[in-house]
Amino acid sequence: MVVSDKMYELGSKRSAIRELFEYGKQRAAVVGPENVYDFSLGNPSIPAPECVNETIRRLTLELDSVSLHGYTSAQGDAATREAIADYLNRTYGTSFHGDNFYMTMGAAASLSICFRALTSSREDEFIAIAPFFPEYRVFVEANGAKLVVVPADTENFQINFEALEKAISIHTKGIIINSPNNPSGAVYSADTIVRLAQLLSKKQEEYGTQIFLIADEPYREIVYDGVEVPYVTKYYDNTLVCYSYSKSLSLPGERIGYVLVPDEAYENKQLYAAVAGAGRALGYVCASSLFQKVLLDCMGETGDVDAYRKNRDLLYEGLTKIGYECFKPQGAFYMFVKALEEDADAFCERAKEEDLLVVSANGFGCPGYVRISYCVDGDMIQRSFGAFERLYAKYRK
Repeated sequence: MVVSDKMYELGSKRSAIRELFEYGKQRAAVVGPENVYDFSLGNPSIPAPECVNETIRRLTLELDSVSLHGYTSAQGDAATREAIADYLNRTYGTSFHGDNFYMTMGAAASLSICFRALTSSREDEFIAIAPFFPEYRVFVEANGAKLVVVPADTENFQINFEALEKAISIHTKGIIINSPNNPSGAVYSADTIVRLAQLLSKKQEEYGTQIFLIADEPYREIVYDGVEVPYVTKYYDNTLVCYSYSKSLSLPGERIGYVLVPDEAYENKQLYAAVAGAGRALGYVCASSLFQKVLLDCMGETGDVDAYRKNRDLLYEGLTKIGYECFKPQGAFYMFVKALEEDADAFCERAKEEDLLVVSANGFGCPGYVRISYCVDGDMIQRSFGAFERLYAKYRK
C-alpha cells in the first residue's frame, strides 16, 4: 500500500462514538428523529453564552478584516494569553503569566502536542487511568509512544492506586488525568490528587526521571452540587494542563484551547520550547485569531450549567427507578451505567433494537459499562424512558 497502513486504518474507520452517531442519523431518516434516542455524542446542547455572539458582532464591525483574521504570534495572541493567566490567578490563587500558555486548536491538539513534546523514544510510555477517552490511544501512538492502561476503580471512579503504582516504570513519561471525567462524570477529590502527587514524586526519586501529569480539563467548569475541581498545578510541579473552551463556552466546532506549562515544571523553558516545537511539527501553529479575541471578552463565562444538572437528575432518577445501576455524575455531562450483561458491546447492539443509542465503555477501558451522554434535549430524555424500560424487561424475562 502506498499510504500509511495505520493512517488508512484510522481514516477509513470512524471511532465507535462517531459510527453510532452516523447510525442515528440514518435511523432518524427511516423512523423519524423523534423516535431515535441518541445519547452518543458529547456535543454541547446549550447555547454559547450571549457574550460570544455579541463579541463576534462587535469585532466584525470594529476591526478591519486583516486585523480580525490575520495571523497571531505562533504561540498565540499576547493579550489573550495574559488575560487567561490573570483569570486563572484570580480564580485559583495561582501565579501564571502569559508566557506559560501556548494557544491551540482545542484539547485534542493540546494533548497531541504534549505527547509529541515529551516523547523521545519508542520505549516511552503514557499511562491512562480507566475509564478514559479512547482517542488518548490514537494521540499517544501517533506520536510514537505506548499507552499503558490502569484498570478502573469501579466503586468510586477515583484512582486504583495499587494498579497505578505497578504500571509506573522507568519508561513512564506521563500520567493522563481527566477530571471531571469523560465517560464517568467523576471528579478527582483533593485527597486523590494529593496521593497521586506523592506517588509520582516517590517514583521520580526512585527512577531518577521526570514524570509529568497531563491534566485534560475541558469539563472543569461543568460541575454540580458545589463540587470543587482541584487545580492540579498547585499540588504537583510537573503538570501540563490541556484546556479547551469547547464545553464551557459551547464552542466544540471552533477548536480553541491551550497548553499551560507552569514555571515550576522541570526545565520549564525547555519544556515550553518543546511544546512550541511540537505545535510547529504537527501543523498546529496559530490558533483561530477571531476566537482568541473572543476569549478576551468572555473569560470566565459559561453556558447554562444548570441545564445539564437538570438533565442529569432527570436521567439518573428515571434510570434508577427502572432498575439500572448508575454512577451519579459530579461533573461533565455523561452518565456511566452498568450494562445488563457482561458484554457491553452486545448490550449496546440490543439497545439499538429500541433505537436507544448508548456507547459501550469497552473502548474506554472499562468493560461492562455504557456511557450515556445527557447533553441533549430534556424532552428526549423523558421520551426515552419507555425504550429503556422495554430494554430492561428483555433482560428480566
